[in-house]
Amino acid sequence: MDDVLIEERDGRVALLTLNRPESLNALNPPLMKRLLEGVRRAAEDDAVGCVVLTGAGRGFCAGGDVRAIAKAAEEKAAGTAPTKATVENRTRWLRRNVEAARLLHEMPKPTIAMINGACAGAGMSLAAACDFRFAAASARFIPSFTTHGMPGDYGGSWLWTRILGTAKARQLYLIEEKRDAEQALAFGLVDRIYEDAELRTETMALAARLAMLPPTGLAYAKANLNAAPIETFSQSLDRESLNMMLARNALIEARKVREAEA
Repeated sequence: MDDVLIEERDGRVALLTLNRPESLNALNPPLMKRLLEGVRRAAEDDAVGCVVLTGAGRGFCAGGDVRAIAKAAEEKAAGTAPTKATVENRTRWLRRNVEAARLLHEMPKPTIAMINGACAGAGMSLAAACDFRFAAASARFIPSFTTHGMPGDYGGSWLWTRILGTAKARQLYLIEEKRDAEQALAFGLVDRIYEDAELRTETMALAARLAMLPPTGLAYAKANLNAAPIETFSQSLDRESLNMMLARNALIEARKVREAEA
């Protein structure tokens, strides 16, 4: 399928849909590249006030494409891998593509993972990178890293440690239990559950509400929240005080522009 990422706009909401439904939207190189490009466009577009990430068909994202990974491993073992496929080159390639997670986490606008079905491996990391995680009642969650001999990517270990705490993050990665939507909510993996038929309507309604809020206030609030786990209380007070004044000035300037245009 050529169009592995569908980019849509609903007012000020950008909807990004992973579009490999035949593989539960597993991440292969073309999709990884398109996802990074799509997230970057949404992050840099001032007309976008909120970003929603979801998957086509029955899955949100099944993680990495295991067939592609297995093929690369076989080629490496057989000595038939491309000469440029060194550890250093592949590390640079992966690091470049996982920037999608950083952008989802750090962009100065709200991001929502609309988890419509199976969510596994790197799919869970992408969900963790978003500010909110809303799940369909039929959604299922499978870490799917260490059981396949892999430690995880897309920032999941950093993100889930901050979301869940160190003890639960270790359970998530090392024990790797499957969880349905209700169990995921109780564990802290998702914020809300909606009936399957209501997931899109409810998620997009909240996204539209967020997208219409003054963007500067949202940007500074998100910056405060992202910095909070690594700052002292005194540093947080300093940051909040500065950002309050910067946001106040932005509101004043926006009001002046509106009055001038009236």
